Amino acid sequence: MSFDSLGLSPALLKALADKNFTQSYPIQQEAIPAILKKRDVLGIAKTGSGKTASYVLPILMNLQGKTVTKNRHVNVLVLVPTRELAMQVSEVFITFGAVLPDRVKTMAVFGGVSINPQMMALQGVNVLVATPGRLLELVESKAVHLSEIETLVLDEADKMLNLGFREEMSLIFKLLPRKRQNLLFSATLNDDVTRIHQIILQNPIVIKIEEEVDTFDLISQLGYFVSEEKKGPLLRYLIKTNDMKQVLVFADSVYKVDNISDKLRKNGIKAAAIHSKKSQGARTEALSKFKSGEIRVLVATDLISRGIDIQFLPYVINYELPRSPKDYIHRIGRTGRAENPGEAISLISLEEQHHFRVIQKKMGKWVTMIDSDKLDLQGF
Repeated sequence: MSFDSLGLSPALLKALADKNFTQSYPIQQEAIPAILKKRDVLGIAKTGSGKTASYVLPILMNLQGKTVTKNRHVNVLVLVPTRELAMQVSEVFITFGAVLPDRVKTMAVFGGVSINPQMMALQGVNVLVATPGRLLELVESKAVHLSEIETLVLDEADKMLNLGFREEMSLIFKLLPRKRQNLLFSATLNDDVTRIHQIILQNPIVIKIEEEVDTFDLISQLGYFVSEEKKGPLLRYLIKTNDMKQVLVFADSVYKVDNISDKLRKNGIKAAAIHSKKSQGARTEALSKFKSGEIRVLVATDLISRGIDIQFLPYVINYELPRSPKDYIHRIGRTGRAENPGEAISLISLEEQHHFRVIQKKMGKWVTMIDSDKLDLQGF
């Protein structure tokens, strides 16, 4: 279905067309008209299903003609679990807000950086995208007030609960006006998400986009048997011989992530590491360069990767296996998204072979394996 029938303005339709977004996704087809009508929405859809645009576009439409009624009182609050996601969501608001006749000021706030510049920049903000902890710090400092919120969005609610933001979210809910529009989006509908849904949503439109959990039609999976000491040369061999661009590599520890990226650079492959020990500025720069193609490889830990949202990511490589099959599926699900094919490669040491068999059994799909001993890794 095209966007033309969803009630969006000509300016937004042109902006979507300019970015080659011609066909809407299922969650957008249901959420956009409901949000335009100021209905509460519960949207359950996997990452990469188009949910960000499903609320950004109608919220921007509803804000037309609105102004901030009081200084430092925002109209829209979007709560997200990570800094990376906060920046990405705010970028979408800024991109599409720029084409509308009435100015909409959007700002992202998160921890890990100085609070003072954020405090000063909050004047005149319409849309605030925030992580819960930093938002409460700003409220306590009276840098922002939540009493005029018209629309509340909880994006990736399941991850916020999993990351321990339950108490902060409860405190934030108490600061909001009773009458408001509530939009809750989550990849899963577990007991915790259901409980929050029951607390904050009023007669919501429920949208559940069923995920095909047992098929990975757009993801080509391949595994390599390799000794631990040859994983580095094999990784570099695969990237160079296949001329891979935009490769997301997963490793388990901060030390391993740094080590892998260092060796890639020493071997002439532009790479960057992204993990919790990096400064926010370094993480933002690495992600931006990776998206633009300035660097070929981004090496990441699982937690940080949850904020990496790239629509056309072609390659994911598991340098080390995650602990659970669920995390494995989350990792490889970063590629093969938005109807674009991708390739997922796993480097499997002798010690990991049993665990990989368990993952494949849980996934319901067996991965073709190649013995790396047959490859000439000399010089890599």
